Amino acid sequence: MTPEAIVFDLDGVLLDSEQLWDEAKHALVTEAGGTWREEAPEVMMGMSSPEWSAYLRDDLGVRRELDEINRDVVRRMEDGYRRELPLLPGAEAAVRALEASWPLGLASSANRELIDLFLELSGFGDAFRVTVSSEEVARGKPSPDVYLRAAELLGADPARCLAIEDSSNGIRAGRAAGMTVIAVPNPHYPPAQDALDLAAATVTGVAEVTPALVESLG
Repeated sequence: MTPEAIVFDLDGVLLDSEQLWDEAKHALVTEAGGTWREEAPEVMMGMSSPEWSAYLRDDLGVRRELDEINRDVVRRMEDGYRRELPLLPGAEAAVRALEASWPLGLASSANRELIDLFLELSGFGDAFRVTVSSEEVARGKPSPDVYLRAAELLGADPARCLAIEDSSNGIRAGRAAGMTVIAVPNPHYPPAQDALDLAAATVTGVAEVTPALVESLG
């Protein structure tokens, strides 16, 4: 089976940013007088912005409106990206190589503003035909919604698409959508073994996601 399309995750696959999200959220919780929990990063992994904003308010004690929580964290992330976009090694080369043979999509838990900023700053945003934020669908990862929407916009059968993911919830979301998954384990937050077992292939970095690897999975 040759894929009809390839759909990338963003944070942890193309950007070394998962820990930056947690730093931004942790700072807000501390400044707002809430209580950070050790398990918070794992709990929020893959959540959409409405979901993690509610978690910060309801579970971590940030007594602010959800929109205010969301805007505060996004502002911190935007400031960091404008200072230095944390591209992972080989990200651009991998995207450009795959773009030559397959239509590409992006299915991310990041806010629309941050996806668009990545597209603007990365220098290879034009490679993605469609981009979807989990805030634009009903549920965040591990639900398949964001991947199903990306496939729909690409005009592709999800069962004939390839997803590239770094986290437990992301891998589960790709498989729940019916896609073949390549796992790029995030060294900061390694995926659980039962999630890795769902992947058709596991690589150490996005630079290893080559056309030859994609073809071999067929």
